[in-house]
Amino acid sequence: MNDRRFSLRQLYRVAILGATGAVGTELLELLEERNFPIAELKLLASPRSAGSQLMFRGQPLTIEAVTADSFKGVDIVLASAGGSISKQWVKNIVAAGAVMIDNSSAFRMDVDVPLVVPEVNPIAAKGHNGIIANPNCTTILMVVAVYPLHQVQPIRRIVAATYQSASGAGARAMEEVKLQSQAILNGEAPQAEILPYPLAFNLFPHNSPILENNYCEEEMKMVNETRKIFGDPNLRVTATCVRVPVLRAHSEALNLEFDRPFDVSKARELVATAPGVELVENWQKNYFPMPMDASGKDAVLVGRIRQDISHENSLDLWLCGDQIRKGAALNAVQIAELLIEKGWLKPQS
Repeated sequence: MNDRRFSLRQLYRVAILGATGAVGTELLELLEERNFPIAELKLLASPRSAGSQLMFRGQPLTIEAVTADSFKGVDIVLASAGGSISKQWVKNIVAAGAVMIDNSSAFRMDVDVPLVVPEVNPIAAKGHNGIIANPNCTTILMVVAVYPLHQVQPIRRIVAATYQSASGAGARAMEEVKLQSQAILNGEAPQAEILPYPLAFNLFPHNSPILENNYCEEEMKMVNETRKIFGDPNLRVTATCVRVPVLRAHSEALNLEFDRPFDVSKARELVATAPGVELVENWQKNYFPMPMDASGKDAVLVGRIRQDISHENSLDLWLCGDQIRKGAALNAVQIAELLIEKGWLKPQS
């Protein structure tokens, strides 16, 4: 990021709601890394975390228990504490004059709440009424990768298969996979507490609730959120979401159908030059994006772009992206940066 983007702008009072979770700590790191224009930073969490400290710009910050008064004078609230917490405090946040950028699913499908990926639909953020929703991680990674193609030839159908890491279930799930792996290597039975089944050396369909249509919630998030972000309620999307024994970074296999053939070389060119995307392809070495490469990176890694031999109007591609970073925390910070750059956020006096 070019730090001079903010050099002549005002500083802002920022709060992280859910500062101690996996996404919350990533938000803290990104605010420092990207030199976000902060006048004051509040770290808010549950009472059990109050009094502990996290470092920011070389200084310790004390975590506070969130209260109704926590948002007074705050300009931006980056919420990553879960839907129930966001719903609990949203009225206090909006009443205080702050903008909440919410990482939960609580408001994503609310018609009055923008659902924003800055590389795809930045203008949607302009119409906020104090709340902007951050999409689901799998949706963010997918739309960043395919939107460059959609702009040139509208996508008519997406068939997605996801391979989702433990990070999607939080820091405790990541630790659980480590413990399960060690138990199996020691000849012991792995124990599952955070996820419903052992994930180490295993995989299973995504553990979100199964709905009446036999899709799980995670799969329907990809369907409904992609339609909202693209502004196309008739876009055909189907998804199969799977938990895999990877600690961090999600992967997706996508099949994209267009009205007419899409030149593969043109598709590669568009992906290679798109914002937020990195083309990773070495056909000679059979080397394409991997979670190990994507972990800790801002960009969505895309590769293995090829013609679908079963349908002349379709392409296949593969992607990997850091679920905690671009799939959650980074997208939220980029939304906040967008509000500032476009003048859609005014600091409180």
